[in-house]
Amino acid sequence: MGEKVGFAASARQFFLGGEATSKDERKLVRKLDFFILTYCCFSYFFNFLDRSAFANAYVAGLRESLNMSGHDYNNVLSVTTAGMAIGQLPNGIIIQKVRPRIWLPSMVVLWAAMTMLSAAVTNVTQLCVIRFFLGLAEASTYSGAMYIIGAWYKPEEIQKRTALFGVSGQIGTMFAGVMMTAIHKGMRGMAGLQGWQWVFIIDGIITLPIAVFGFLYFPDTPENTQVSYLSEAERKLALSRVPRIAEGGHNIMPMSLLKRVFLTPMFWILFFWSPVCASTEGFPFQNSFLLWLKYYNDKFSQVQINTYPLGVQAVGILANMVAAWYMDATGQRVPMAIACVILQIVVGSMLLVKNLSMGATMFAFYLAGSAYMVNPLIFGWANIILQRTGDDALRSITLYCMNIGSMSMWTFWGIIFYSAADAPYWKKGSIALLGGCGVMFCYMWLVVYVDRSTMKKHGDGMGDNTEEPLEIVEDEKKPDTLEVTEKQNST
Repeated sequence: MGEKVGFAASARQFFLGGEATSKDERKLVRKLDFFILTYCCFSYFFNFLDRSAFANAYVAGLRESLNMSGHDYNNVLSVTTAGMAIGQLPNGIIIQKVRPRIWLPSMVVLWAAMTMLSAAVTNVTQLCVIRFFLGLAEASTYSGAMYIIGAWYKPEEIQKRTALFGVSGQIGTMFAGVMMTAIHKGMRGMAGLQGWQWVFIIDGIITLPIAVFGFLYFPDTPENTQVSYLSEAERKLALSRVPRIAEGGHNIMPMSLLKRVFLTPMFWILFFWSPVCASTEGFPFQNSFLLWLKYYNDKFSQVQINTYPLGVQAVGILANMVAAWYMDATGQRVPMAIACVILQIVVGSMLLVKNLSMGATMFAFYLAGSAYMVNPLIFGWANIILQRTGDDALRSITLYCMNIGSMSMWTFWGIIFYSAADAPYWKKGSIALLGGCGVMFCYMWLVVYVDRSTMKKHGDGMGDNTEEPLEIVEDEKKPDTLEVTEKQNST
């Protein structure tokens, strides 16, 4: 008879995916979820808290304090994005040689410092310089988390955790609105500082504890983890759950990388998949709803301007989790890609109507939040494909470079199609969204091809892992001793 699973374990399996083969595996995954997801999700939460704090600060006094006008808002966003894009590839290489437990939290400390420095700026140029270096530090976060998730989790566990990670950023965006409202009302004028200055200072201070947590408890990768909360048997079990790293899989010599990464069709297909999908996130990514509300500030209070956009993130969270649950449960990604395309075609078509009623416009902005469902579709799918190859450097660099693709696009995409100066009507943005939907629908078949071809070539990547599957069993003669044994195939 199979092992009985309690309600809590069943609920966990439903929401997080991946049926554990034993009690020991469930215990291991619980530990991984606590230490990995806690760090990754909170770091991304504060990452997005900072990004959204800038948008909220802009509409609550920063614009007037720095005399910002025209494209200044989009230029600051683009400079930050440029820093993130430039920092991607170096981070992807460095993380192969420097322990993630050291590198990733160090970058959190750096961006927290840059966030606090943002409160001291007196002109747009200073703000751009600081936000550029902040972007360089933040470049480690998203793809670094994707790399770690792919290092520890099985394919059927990856997409829900990718979605949870993405959701943490959206919660950061939601919290930013609430926090900005509280600061705008309660701290303006304290110590001679304006409310928008306090939000940067507080944001930086509350980010630092997660860096300390990372330095102390982040587990690195299964190959080199040294954390005290995992026994040797659990380390071996963790290694047995994922595809083995091939010989030379950590090689970052330039000529080797050129051949294994940059000269392969798979890399380029996945690289462009990221900006193609990201093009559907234009309205929520550029905080267009917030700018629309600010334009009609005679109809909405400051509290409403800061809080109404929270609904966009709520829709995004729901769409993110539903898409991830479906993909992990069924192993199918195409239906969710098609669903995303259809929903964003509706959004683009509605917002293309210039004299659309306020109610319908607000509905379209809220529906635009469903575009965030592409996050597990982009990186969760790519992580699974790359995991099969056993080439860890290929996986790391491809994930980081995929982020370069989307970040590079946003250095100019927002300025051209979603400029703050165009508020309250973004005709070019709506047309760009509709065009992006068409490209995404056609392009996804290339990713399907890569998925099928890597499965045909590598299988699930577990073929050479002779230790799989493992379980931790107790020695009957020595109850307190744990040993690792291979399961015997039933005959």
